[in-house]
Amino acid sequence: MIAGNRPINYLRISITDRCNFRCLYCIPASPFKVIGHDQIARYEEIIRITQLACEMGITKVRITGGEPFARKGIFSFLASLCDIKGLEDISITTNGSLLNTEKMEHLIQLGIKRLNFSLDTLTPEIFKTITRKNDFQKVWDTIMIAHHLGIAPLKINTVILKGINDHEIENLAALTLKYPFHIRFIEYMPMGDLPVKEDQQILTGEIMGRIESGFGKLLACESVEHDGPAKKYKIKGAKGIIGFITPISSHFCAQCNRLRLTARGTLRPCLLNDYENDIITPLRNNATDEELKKIIQDSVTRKPSCHHLADPASMHLPLSHMTSIGG
Repeated sequence: MIAGNRPINYLRISITDRCNFRCLYCIPASPFKVIGHDQIARYEEIIRITQLACEMGITKVRITGGEPFARKGIFSFLASLCDIKGLEDISITTNGSLLNTEKMEHLIQLGIKRLNFSLDTLTPEIFKTITRKNDFQKVWDTIMIAHHLGIAPLKINTVILKGINDHEIENLAALTLKYPFHIRFIEYMPMGDLPVKEDQQILTGEIMGRIESGFGKLLACESVEHDGPAKKYKIKGAKGIIGFITPISSHFCAQCNRLRLTARGTLRPCLLNDYENDIITPLRNNATDEELKKIIQDSVTRKPSCHHLADPASMHLPLSHMTSIGG
């Protein structure tokens, strides 16, 4: 599938909007309703949509939420997903709190060896402030179990917020000196009604400058297969990699190869644009494979050339919340 001159081969699938954490940069400040069980896409529906998308050129899938492991039956779903012909790479983004050794060994048996963990701090008290849960040690222990089981690359996604965790930039980067982790600093994206203020946003230039002040000039790394949008660097002599994901300061729209399937069963061509295309209703109304493929192709065709998140005066800022999209 092609959008403009961009090949679209990556499908991000949100299987739930529910999460056991309440992160400041993800969960709305005001009360909100989760998707009803009758409205959320069923596993067999997700599998059928994914099969059709793979027939059209999708080769890579990432499972997200909310927190994907909060949904019952996920391992049976993942087993079915792994059986889809043409699907070359399956990865999962998780907060790690609901995983243990047995579950991660099960993932490895299925052939899933790539996990992204969300972790914004190495301080339990700040972890509680950001997530509103007192589960730092549980998450850190899970990351260590994944590391010892050989899950690689093991990526840790971090959002830096001024006045909350910005004093930990150097400590987070220093993890790469000891571990072969990918520590990925993601610029905060202002979406929906979030309790994070605009002046708490810290962009990549400042983060990178802080790291280089402490550890010396960062060394650029070459991209490899299945790399995402992160610009990768290393501290000299480090075991791991530092990545920067820059949706605000230097958007990567021209290289974006993603289509999103939300937990509501809509196709979303761009994370940072509210346009969505309903595929679940036609599917439930007995649409043929060809009719569903047309909806998938139409969604790809509607992929915008760029987002407008860096322009605070734009009328196109997304109103959706990250937890409802799948990040």
